[in-house]
Amino acid sequence: MTVKSEEFLTSPTGNQERATPDFLGLSTEECIEVLRLMIVSRRFEEKAAEVYQTGKIGGFCHLYTGQEAVAVGAITALRPDDYVITAYRDHAQALVRGMSPNAVMAELYGRVDGCSKGYGGSMHMFDKSLNFMGGHGIVGSHLPLAVGVGYTIRYQGEEQVCLCFFGDSVVNIGAFHESMNMAARWKLPVVFLLENNQYGMGTDVQRVAAVKELKDRGLAYDGLTSIDVDGMDVLAVRQVVEEAIDRGRTEKLPTFIEAKCFRYMGHSMADPSHGTYRTKEEVEKWRSDDPILGFSQLMIDAGRLTEEEYDEIDQEMITVCEAAAEFADNSPFPDHDTIYQYIYSDRYPDDLRRRDAWRKEFS
Repeated sequence: MTVKSEEFLTSPTGNQERATPDFLGLSTEECIEVLRLMIVSRRFEEKAAEVYQTGKIGGFCHLYTGQEAVAVGAITALRPDDYVITAYRDHAQALVRGMSPNAVMAELYGRVDGCSKGYGGSMHMFDKSLNFMGGHGIVGSHLPLAVGVGYTIRYQGEEQVCLCFFGDSVVNIGAFHESMNMAARWKLPVVFLLENNQYGMGTDVQRVAAVKELKDRGLAYDGLTSIDVDGMDVLAVRQVVEEAIDRGRTEKLPTFIEAKCFRYMGHSMADPSHGTYRTKEEVEKWRSDDPILGFSQLMIDAGRLTEEEYDEIDQEMITVCEAAAEFADNSPFPDHDTIYQYIYSDRYPDDLRRRDAWRKEFS
């Protein structure tokens, strides 16, 4: 079944006719923070798209616009000592986990004040202090890493969980099934969160998947709970992730969640709109179920937010993102002499000798 917030009804078009829920016991202040995180994620991506077109951001750049409810609903349910690992559409996850917009934008610019010192770029946000184990550019490559994190937690007898985000294309590769099998067999506290935004690059997922419901991929593994959720509903996402986290902490069992959502932009800035593979009507239908506007209206209807307060938060987040772009623009580029750093570990003499030999050979 598809999980939706309490008292939510579904219209014939599939959009939400939202009644007032209990907000999962969250206070007004907590709900405002959820809204704030969704808005800053949206405004950040809009600013990134703007500066990308001026040439200040190079390389690949995959925007998250439209999927904010998934990252915010899931990550805000975690403890600070839990782990997050994700794929290359990773800006929002980094922001929601606590990385500063300045550090994320500077990384997009390839500057030294970026979270990865300008070496990673759009697809490789990372912050060890936040247990944010990075964005990963190779499709599905990070799922075995999430299993490794889960194994470490279990081996050390801790009560943390690892939350792993990935896209719909991943369910058709071997690493997905290997990871599901190992997590279920070894009873690891990993929450596998599939963001099914309906398209793998420009290909409709239904054209390549032999199952209609992607969550059914997890049914082959005993001990692995499989469920889907309305990924445009931040409260529904948070509810199922909270349950998955509890399962991981108390029973040391993994969960596979399919969050059905939609990206309003194209696959990347190389395809900034919807290209030729999505109709205008399809995009507009999903836009009518905007996760930010839907949640803010719920709060307004419940007396937890006014339209004026929403506008103030929105303007504040626009200002934050403008400042992040200015910060990144003023941050220096990495020194050319540092290009071979971080290839080998500096912890052992043999590593240093290999690095120095490589520098000499290619200098």
